[in-house]
Amino acid sequence: MIGLHSSERLTDERVAAVLAMVALATEEDGVAPLSEHVMLHLRYGGDRQARNLILEQDDEVIGYAHLDPTDPVAGPSAELVVHPAHRRQRLGLMLVRALVAEAGTGPLRLWAHGDLPAASRLAAAAGFVRVRALWQMRRSLQARLGKPQFSDGITVRTFEVGRDEDTWTALNARAFVRHPEQGAWTRADLDLREQEPWFDPDGFFLAERGPRLVGFHWTKIHGKDGKAGKEGDHEHQAMGEVYVVGVDPDERGTGLGRALTLLGLRYLRSRGLFQVMLYVDETNTAAIGLYESLGFTHWDTDVMFANVP
Repeated sequence: MIGLHSSERLTDERVAAVLAMVALATEEDGVAPLSEHVMLHLRYGGDRQARNLILEQDDEVIGYAHLDPTDPVAGPSAELVVHPAHRRQRLGLMLVRALVAEAGTGPLRLWAHGDLPAASRLAAAAGFVRVRALWQMRRSLQARLGKPQFSDGITVRTFEVGRDEDTWTALNARAFVRHPEQGAWTRADLDLREQEPWFDPDGFFLAERGPRLVGFHWTKIHGKDGKAGKEGDHEHQAMGEVYVVGVDPDERGTGLGRALTLLGLRYLRSRGLFQVMLYVDETNTAAIGLYESLGFTHWDTDVMFANVP
């Protein structure tokens, strides 16, 4: 018999079971079913406002969904995963309907990673429509990389833990004031990432004009430098990521974003990496144009669905 449980926090045993299920789903689908945001909440206890939905059968976790109700403007968002051995039993639909009930009145946003056909079918069956897409773009780090050209008055240094957190959080909010997720990051969101094993301040570049922080490029490395990494049971070549590039609105049009991006790409190449990725909103044509001019091409897509009236 299948049981559905909802809670603010999960026991260590359930967290371990969900993480094992995520690894199996990643191996099966070729793409991770949950975002970094949700994985951080799983590993570090999560937000007290969030809800965790668990499907169990004979004490085995066979489905999981995460509901984040913390965005007062866009409304709650959710992600889910079903154990590969228990699919095609309408368990995904059961989880979506439970999420809708937990979210209450108003629209619910549902993320699906990899734009898989099964996710689109599930969304349609639940009455959701596609409302947003996030592109993953990639390029080789072995191809030519231009030299970063910074305007006069700009200096660049790396992030200092214990010194730069609040200043960076304030700039991130200004740089992404219209971005539905990135601009809402708090100091706590940054603190969580500083605890992650991949966090490295040497790859976190800050641009200053005089004493004022005006831009940044935070890079990330998936796996170990120049070696095969391991994600669950899935071996993969280490890869760099343009994690976040942000520029103060007063500096836009000066070429700072392009220069910071090139600086970070050259850093990732110096670490022995062969490939780099990034995420960008499908509608952000200016950013896509910049990244295409830097040699990036479209690789994959994450999709947001919503049960809008």
